[in-house]
Amino acid sequence: MLTILIFFILHWYLSLFVQTLFLHRYASHKMFTMSPFMEKIFFILTALAQGTSFLRPSLYAVMHNKHHEHSDTEKDPHSPVMSANYFSFMNKTLYNYQACEKLLEKKPNMLKNYPSWPIFEKIFDNYTVRFMFLGLYIWFYFMFAPSYIYFLLIPIHALMGPIHGFIVNWFGHKHGYRNFDSDDNSKNTLPVDVLMSGELYQNNHHKYPKRANFAVKFYEFDLGFWILWILNLFGVIKLNRESK
Repeated sequence: MLTILIFFILHWYLSLFVQTLFLHRYASHKMFTMSPFMEKIFFILTALAQGTSFLRPSLYAVMHNKHHEHSDTEKDPHSPVMSANYFSFMNKTLYNYQACEKLLEKKPNMLKNYPSWPIFEKIFDNYTVRFMFLGLYIWFYFMFAPSYIYFLLIPIHALMGPIHGFIVNWFGHKHGYRNFDSDDNSKNTLPVDVLMSGELYQNNHHKYPKRANFAVKFYEFDLGFWILWILNLFGVIKLNRESK
């Protein structure tokens, strides 16, 4: 049981780590810079951590920036305010993710604005590799799960990236408190956001989209920012002045 618990927690936070730091704060908002070598390291970490639910950084960034531009309107690619239920929300998100893929195919010059590693992404963004990761999850549970009931966690592993996105965008735009008035419905869901590494401070983030630290009140804690702060301290990345 302990082995499964550790594996699940590690997968949850490693997948969250690459999503909040690489896909969100780097690819989408350009809050920091890094060397081409480190960018490729982050690509590899993202593929390994997300596994079956690997998201291409460029597609994530294009869709996410549309979300900020049209937050909680009909043009928002993933607004819970404009969705009748969980399923229509996720279906709309998938549709817009695929629409962004077609947009980049028609306008390949857009890729220069986002992290891109075509050969690598082609390898990991296909069903064969995704099912290989799924097979690894199943094998691990066969080896270490004390009973078959734990196999119910496998779908969470398989859909880890979309689940994180769902939690942030659904709860972050429906439930919580607001530090700032805005035209959208963004909320801060948790006063101390340890669960999602600061991603649930959506109201703060929509007020200051270029700010690397999503926490603004003394009691709020953005774990993602402090990881960036440490990486910046050791020269792994360089925080932009406007993001501090």
